[in-house]
Amino acid sequence: MTRILFAGGGTAGHIEPALATARQWRSTHPHDRIDFLGTSSGLEARIIPEAGFNLLLITKVRIARSLSPSLLIAPFTLIKSIAQCMTHLRGVDLLVGFGGYVSGPAYIAAALRRVPIVIHEANAKPGIANRLGALFTKNTALSYPVSTGSLAHSLIVGLPLKENIALAFSRAEKNWAGARAAAKSELGFSTQKPLIFVFGGSQGSMAINNVITECRGELTVRGFQILHGAGGSAELISSDENYQVHPYISDMATAYLSADLIISRSGAVTCAEVSTLGKFALFIPLPVGNGEQSLNAAELVSDSRAEICEQREFTSLWLSANIDRLLEKSSQRPASGSDKDMQAAAKISALMEFVLSGGK
Repeated sequence: MTRILFAGGGTAGHIEPALATARQWRSTHPHDRIDFLGTSSGLEARIIPEAGFNLLLITKVRIARSLSPSLLIAPFTLIKSIAQCMTHLRGVDLLVGFGGYVSGPAYIAAALRRVPIVIHEANAKPGIANRLGALFTKNTALSYPVSTGSLAHSLIVGLPLKENIALAFSRAEKNWAGARAAAKSELGFSTQKPLIFVFGGSQGSMAINNVITECRGELTVRGFQILHGAGGSAELISSDENYQVHPYISDMATAYLSADLIISRSGAVTCAEVSTLGKFALFIPLPVGNGEQSLNAAELVSDSRAEICEQREFTSLWLSANIDRLLEKSSQRPASGSDKDMQAAAKISALMEFVLSGGK
């Protein structure tokens, strides 16, 4: 029995592609053992067990972005985390990493134990953990090409999609216009009015929520419908026939299909899902981090399937003045989505097969 250990925690951008690849591997290797590395405080602590996979815990390594006392203890927590990873790697045949704080110590431990490593990087600008891991392996894959650094010669495979997104694409490609109309009706909206789908991730975005709250009344009076994924911590206002607000939207595939315009952050997973099922998106990149969200959206922008608005410019006045133009651009797009990421999980699985068979 082959043992595979997946590492990718913290955000959905690391966890969801790992889960999609794990499901793909399990579908073709049902007798192999698959485990995930994670921490007790990360999103993976809930998502991985819910998906039916075993989660092995390690200590979270917290590295502050600025000078703080936590920097003093970071080397000690890193050593502890590496030691825990080395324990979990006993008997493992392959480590598959997807970046994030879980992957860094896992890569170091795998190198020390001489466990083969496969890496997938979701973002257009690779993170620190995967840049580190690429020093220990040549078996790397990317969603977007990069021209410099340790990942420059990686395979370009796209981003592994969630099951329901891939299934929705397969069903919709027979009749995209019909699928979009059916999705709108399924959510309880009129097929005769434009629908704006707004969300800011599982926790929501206060900046985006505030803008929608301020101009919601005007937009609905002008004949627009709004589906609003406000996030679990948001204070919800009442819904009506033209405005639905939810703390969390579990059926994202139907929401994407229903939308005439998507307003969201531009994380790697969101961009892949918009590419697969969406028509046109307005992206508000997260203004912190290393700038990867703007880069993630660049391909969709160049294909005239998205536009970027910086958070400091995204106001209720801006949205009110630009909503007609954005919906007009969306109406000019074909109803169909894109299949470019549909085989990403299978391609990473093929790379895993290659490494397990002794390929280098």
